[in-house]
Amino acid sequence: MLIPARMASTRLANKPLADIAGLPMVVRVAQRAQLSRAVNVVVAADDARIVEACQFHHIPALLTRTDHISGSDRLAQACELLGLADTDLVVNVQGDEPLIEPQVINAVAELLAQREDCCMSTVAHAITEPVELANPNVVKVVLDRFQTALYFSRSTIPFWRDAAQATIAAPMQTLRHVGIYGYRAAFLRAFPNLAQSPLEAMESLEQLRVLWHGHKIAVHVSPETPGPGVDTPEDLERVRRHFAALL
Repeated sequence: MLIPARMASTRLANKPLADIAGLPMVVRVAQRAQLSRAVNVVVAADDARIVEACQFHHIPALLTRTDHISGSDRLAQACELLGLADTDLVVNVQGDEPLIEPQVINAVAELLAQREDCCMSTVAHAITEPVELANPNVVKVVLDRFQTALYFSRSTIPFWRDAAQATIAAPMQTLRHVGIYGYRAAFLRAFPNLAQSPLEAMESLEQLRVLWHGHKIAVHVSPETPGPGVDTPEDLERVRRHFAALL
C-alpha cells in the first residue's frame, strides 16, 4: 500500500506534518493503514521533511519528484523505486485521511482482484447531509448497474430535474466519492503517459483522466460513512478533537 504525501497544499500549509495528538498526520494515516491486510505500507513524499518524520516514527518512506501532477503520478514513480511486479495490487490512501478504516482498504483491494475488467477500484457512500450536495469539496460519483464509475464531479450529480414537484423519494442515492484507489501496478506505471484530459483539468479530479481514455473504475459502495478527511483548518480541528476524545 502506498500513501502519497506532498508538502504544498493551497488550503492547509505543511499538511502532512500537521500535529494530531502528538504525531504528524501522515504518520497517523500510515498507522491506520498498517491495521489493514496490506503486505507493506510505504509513504511516497515530495519533501525530505516528510520522509524524515516518517522514518523517525518507523514508517517506511521514499522521496519522489516534486513536479508530479497528481498523486497517481507520484505513486507511479514509487512503483519503479520499489520494483513492484506488474501484477501487484497497489492501494493508494491519501495522506490526509487519518481516520481511514482498515476494512475499507481491504475492500478496495478485494474488489479490484475480482474485477478483471477494471484497471482501478475506489469507494463511495451515500450522502445523507443536504449541505454536502452543493459543496465542491465533496466529490460525487455516478455508477452504472455493474457499480462501475460513469462520471465523477464536484457538482451535484445526478441532477434530479423534477425534485421540487416529486411526491416520492429520489429514485437513487447521491454518492460521495472517497479518495482511496486500488490499481494494478502495470496500469499505475502507464498512468503518467496518458494525456491529461480536459475534464480532469476542469474538475481537478485525476480519476477523470482514467475514464477519458476509456478505462474502467470499479466502485465499492460502503454501507457506512468513512471518517472525514482533512482539507481545511476546520477539518483538522475536527479530527484533532476526535483523537483527543480517544486519549
